[in-house]
Amino acid sequence: MRFIVVACLGALTLAGTAFAEAPKRILSVGGAATETVYALGMGDHLVAVDQTSLYPWEKTHLLPNVGYVRALAAEGLLSLKADVLIAGPEAGPPVVLDQVEKAGMHVLRLREGYNEARAVERITEIGKALEREAEAKVIADALTADMASVEKEIAAAPSRPRVLFLLQAGRGAPMVGGAGTAADGMIVLAGGVNAASDIHGYKPLSPEAAIIAKPDIFVMMKQSVDAIGGADKVLALTELAETPAVRNRKLIVIDGLYTLGFGPRMAHATRDLAVEFHPEHKFPPLPDHPWTKAQ
Repeated sequence: MRFIVVACLGALTLAGTAFAEAPKRILSVGGAATETVYALGMGDHLVAVDQTSLYPWEKTHLLPNVGYVRALAAEGLLSLKADVLIAGPEAGPPVVLDQVEKAGMHVLRLREGYNEARAVERITEIGKALEREAEAKVIADALTADMASVEKEIAAAPSRPRVLFLLQAGRGAPMVGGAGTAADGMIVLAGGVNAASDIHGYKPLSPEAAIIAKPDIFVMMKQSVDAIGGADKVLALTELAETPAVRNRKLIVIDGLYTLGFGPRMAHATRDLAVEFHPEHKFPPLPDHPWTKAQ
């Protein structure tokens, strides 16, 4: 469910209630949501974040932490006495958000979606909620322009590699990202073909299915690679042995929030992944913005 945020007569109306002025105590759960709060220049108003709020690290790790974004507790959230809870699409469980809202905390629930339009929508909605609409427009316009530049270069790239995103591996059948996932969205945006597009969500993949998928490239988050013991251990897994990606030793290790967050740095993440997918094509750098480098 998405809450519509509208400004009326200088006051913010959110979920049926109103602020007399911009929120001064902000609670953000969801890495991309928190990143957006900082990009809007409102980071100093954050009273707490969650475990996925890793950027900018030099600031977020100093804040109180409410735990894992999908396993929140109402009592802990309410104890922070925030003016608004900005809840990324992954925030939950939903019953906890309902409890917090019924207890009187304003909740902005952001919609899920792994494309440019949804990323712009989330930036815009957070900007409205925090009365930083002008700043949000600057960020959204820059993202749109940067994505147009990246898409033009990707269209000129000659190849479309088959890519398999491994959520985890080494403990039974590998978990891979199918249709409807952030991994699928970013693979397609960066000019690849999701080799697991015939499944939906994150599902285990048998050795036989891995052979049929014929991935040219594996993509995996750094923490998952580290948990296995490094890239060599991933490429040595018997479940993946009969694939072009193993034969050619093609494993791309990513920062999960940066690459799969679909936040303000989305265009830069798309460009960086496209560089890995299309080594034969020369991608010009994108312009730096204040929110695309640690603040």
